[in-house]
Amino acid sequence: MTDTLVDIAGGQADVAVRFGPLSDSTLTARKLGESRRVIVASPDYLARHGTPQVPEDLHQYNCLNFNFRRAEPVWPFCWSGRDFAMSVKGSIEGNNGETLGQLAAIGVGIARVGAFSVAQEIAEGRLVPILEEFNPGDVEAIHAVFVGGATIPARIRVFVDFLATRLR
Repeated sequence: MTDTLVDIAGGQADVAVRFGPLSDSTLTARKLGESRRVIVASPDYLARHGTPQVPEDLHQYNCLNFNFRRAEPVWPFCWSGRDFAMSVKGSIEGNNGETLGQLAAIGVGIARVGAFSVAQEIAEGRLVPILEEFNPGDVEAIHAVFVGGATIPARIRVFVDFLATRLR
């Protein structure tokens, strides 16, 4: 398991799970679902630094970002019916949503991650969603990608069916 973009067609893996828009390729893709993106911080971090009230307030906070090429370098928002994107800065960048969520949970900063990766922390009160009223319906698609064609190996078909059922 890795967040590195692997070469499926080149045989580095049988199946990849990709988040976000897919690039054009000869691979077969099966949509597994969607994940809402959420901006979160720990109650402790917010108690120490205050809670941002509007997106522009984030310029005064430590925002934890993704550092891989396919990640957008901005966070999207909607205010008064107008969509806009804003750059944020912070002391840490990572290539893994779970890691950024854990860093936010221990009070390092504010993160924008897939809701699925921080659902337990939110349920336990270790993270709280913030700026929800400015969320533009920030959702990313989740796909399984694999070499397709007339003869997909049974192990791949069964695994992708399992993922589709499990992630529904």
